[in-house]
Amino acid sequence: MAVALSEDETIVVPSSLSFISCTSLLSKSQRLLLGLLLLLFVDVIWVLSSELTKYIFQNAEYDKPFFTTYFKTSFFMIYLTGFIFAKSWREQCFGHTYEYQHLKQDVIEDPEDPSSVLSGPTFVPMKTGEESGHPTSIVESTEESTSRSVRFNGVVEVRELSPNEAVDALMARLSYSASIRAEVATRRCAEKLSSLETMKVAATFSLLWFLGNYSYQAALSHTEAGLVNVLSSSSSLFTLMLAACLPSGSSDRFTLTKLIAVVFSIAGVVLVSLSDLKVEQSIPVGAGWALAGSMCYAAYLVLLKRRVDHEDKMSIPMFFGFVGLINTIVMWPSFFILHATKLEIFVWPTQQQWLYIALNGLIGTVLSEFLWLWGCFLTSSLIATLAMSLTIPLSMLADVAVKHISYPFLFYIGSIPMFLSFFAVTLLSHWEEWDPVAQVLNRIVDSCRSRNRNRFMNDTDDGEQRESLIEQPESSSE
Repeated sequence: MAVALSEDETIVVPSSLSFISCTSLLSKSQRLLLGLLLLLFVDVIWVLSSELTKYIFQNAEYDKPFFTTYFKTSFFMIYLTGFIFAKSWREQCFGHTYEYQHLKQDVIEDPEDPSSVLSGPTFVPMKTGEESGHPTSIVESTEESTSRSVRFNGVVEVRELSPNEAVDALMARLSYSASIRAEVATRRCAEKLSSLETMKVAATFSLLWFLGNYSYQAALSHTEAGLVNVLSSSSSLFTLMLAACLPSGSSDRFTLTKLIAVVFSIAGVVLVSLSDLKVEQSIPVGAGWALAGSMCYAAYLVLLKRRVDHEDKMSIPMFFGFVGLINTIVMWPSFFILHATKLEIFVWPTQQQWLYIALNGLIGTVLSEFLWLWGCFLTSSLIATLAMSLTIPLSMLADVAVKHISYPFLFYIGSIPMFLSFFAVTLLSHWEEWDPVAQVLNRIVDSCRSRNRNRFMNDTDDGEQRESLIEQPESSSE
């Protein structure tokens, strides 16, 4: 497996290091770039998924938000087939772990027999002449200088280092920065959650994930999409506050610039949604669902990143597989409750409706949620929630391009701060200690203080001069 660490450095990772994901060896800027590309790709998937959801609710006449959310979540169990095809998953079930002997740097054992670290002998044909790359004259001179009675074997004995020694050799060939990243990545893999621990994490967060998705679906069925989008965009504000209180890393540090970027993003959502937003006299029911969904999404993302701060510490497909299994087992009695209370009458979908639900579940849920959470680990929880808001202008741009729908100029004005806020927070995550707004405010405060200090000093000097001028005539008269 080849991994590019930088423009001039590419290494081949041996099988003993294959448990380290490729993203672990990337630099911080490379991780941010890959995370941004993943999140933008997920936005495109979600735009297509939202259009398909509208088609299911309206054109296909199957307005059942709980049913669609339940079965889309159940499709996560496809990931559990990894226990059949992935050997590493089965080893986690039996408690097998990787050996990290090269981490024990304080213990150095020199084997008595050097051949003990080598594999058994294998014999390969010897390359001579043009095959070996040597000039023919050298080979001929060698043959002439050799006695005719001596014959050389046509094969070469080859022995390989053991996997542990190969890891040490690889680490020795890396640059300093690359070796540090590889060492940190190996330590993370040593702390990777087992299958049982991953199931416990999934059981903790599966309810939050389901409530967040169901609340958004219920809000769309009760209230127009414009108001739902405005209220759902508040998840970025909730994420900023929760991440500041419960940080998972240095990128979650609260800054004034991040706060202003989030406010600008919400303002952009309001401007975009005002193009087709109708203000109701009373507070609609969907508004409560939208706010509940945004809070659940923020809590799910921040708390999960605090529990698992890196993608190497947990298998994301295994996590979502257990989320689907737990929700399928726990949530099925809700069908009887919703049907008995007539909040959602149970109706079995037709074959065509099943096709739409399955397609939306596989692409819009199974694939997109995996890529979105992966992008969140590569960037930050705030960037991931801001990326969710970008689906609003992207979906409207898709309507302009495909359906030839015209939107007012206010829509295009509101899209600008949304995209600018997204990329601004990305830059702030790269330079974690950078807070330009706070720096400008500090300079303004310092300049005001210096002016007041200078003014006070000038007033003091003027007062002293006046006192001296008043005292001089009195002293002269004496």
